[in-house]
Amino acid sequence: MNTHDLIEFINPLNTSRFKPEGEVGPLVQDSRQVTESSVFIAIRGTEVDGHMFLEDAIHRGAKVIICEESYYTDAEVCVIEVENTRSLIGPLAQKMAGNPGDKLKIIGITGTNGKTTTATLVYQALTKLGEKVSLLGTVEKKILTEALDSKLTTADPIELAADMKKMVEAGSEYLVMEVSSHALHQARVGGFDFKVAAFTNLSQDHLDYHETIEEYAAAKKILFDGLKPGSSAVINMDDSYGVFMADGISAQISELSFGKNAHVLSNSAQGLKISVDGSEISSSLVGHFNAFNLAEAFMICNELGHDKQRIASALSSVPGAPGRMESVNLDLETDLPKVIVDYAHTPDALENVLKTLSESRTQNQFIYCVFGAGGDRDSGKRPEMAKAALEFADEIIVTSDNPRTENPDLIIADILQGFENTDNVVTITSRKEAIFKAIELASSNDIILIAGKGHEDYQEIDGKRYPFDDRLVAKEALELKAKGGF
Repeated sequence: MNTHDLIEFINPLNTSRFKPEGEVGPLVQDSRQVTESSVFIAIRGTEVDGHMFLEDAIHRGAKVIICEESYYTDAEVCVIEVENTRSLIGPLAQKMAGNPGDKLKIIGITGTNGKTTTATLVYQALTKLGEKVSLLGTVEKKILTEALDSKLTTADPIELAADMKKMVEAGSEYLVMEVSSHALHQARVGGFDFKVAAFTNLSQDHLDYHETIEEYAAAKKILFDGLKPGSSAVINMDDSYGVFMADGISAQISELSFGKNAHVLSNSAQGLKISVDGSEISSSLVGHFNAFNLAEAFMICNELGHDKQRIASALSSVPGAPGRMESVNLDLETDLPKVIVDYAHTPDALENVLKTLSESRTQNQFIYCVFGAGGDRDSGKRPEMAKAALEFADEIIVTSDNPRTENPDLIIADILQGFENTDNVVTITSRKEAIFKAIELASSNDIILIAGKGHEDYQEIDGKRYPFDDRLVAKEALELKAKGGF
């Protein structure tokens, strides 16, 4: 894109006299990534203001600066002043990438819990149905079948546009993506339209950022308010915020409600059987919460025009997301406790997983729960997680999650405030030691839930990430137990 086209697209408040010749780009929002001819856009973030790095961007070779304030420089750089860089960055990133979002049928899934599982199920089902599909989410990015690391639930607009461009170039026709409340509030998903949007549920989380549950819900609703006529909204009306999400939107609404258009036919440790709009789905996934995830995935695929029976057949054969109720097993004929790793890191999610395990356990089968809470995040949910654990687990080990920059022992102290009594509660700060202790104590008949980190392969301590995978640690402990260790 040349400077003239760039200015015409932006329609700025003011522009400096200098206009560089030729093509400019790429678009960057981190001055450290600026190279010769870059377009640097200054974004006011929650922790860092990009306007503080205008001089650094110019020094590194930026030819265009886009900012929200008058800025004078003697350097040969075009300064473009706009009212709001945050609302501009999404559309501009798409424009400079060739508008890849316009070439994809985009499915956006938001909610507190179930986003990853529902998005993964839709991706897997559409792939089974023969579609060319890509995925963006918490666990991974997938450009068709090529897996890439995913750092955020929803990436920044520049990375998002770049990913979409790669997807289009690879032949992808669909994109299934998780959409976080942060991304919606920060306008990270601007510049493209959603074909289908889905709401899973809403419960307490991220109140360190949104401050109130009402603000959190309002951020989620941005996705649905932005839907255009001709698009579809799949909404869980069994959730108390379902009506709020559906209110006043332009999209066609497809309501999910168990007891009305969906039914649980059976729910056991072996899996689920549900019916949605008269079609039966048999799945290896367990738990009532997964019934909602399966039903929403079915309805999303149906809104995209696929045959109901073929969707049901596809969903009956896919595994779901890694780190979500994932069993850790050894290839040994040895009696060992059943170990399950799950990403549950909110009170509601922890309660759902433990309740599912409680409902499917056999007589005299104990449930051990190993969990913690993330640092630098909503501290109000910590005692609520304790209450969920106390209700359904027989033995509890409170440990570290990702303490980040917080003292892990203080996080544990916050969690302990939620226990009415601690007779069956042990605290072990080291997550590895906590997992080993649970596996040491459990009998071969027992169930151990390791909650909070799921698919993550790191632990963040003092602001640094260290290799750590609950599944690998659990497997190491199981191998030791199988050999008669401990």
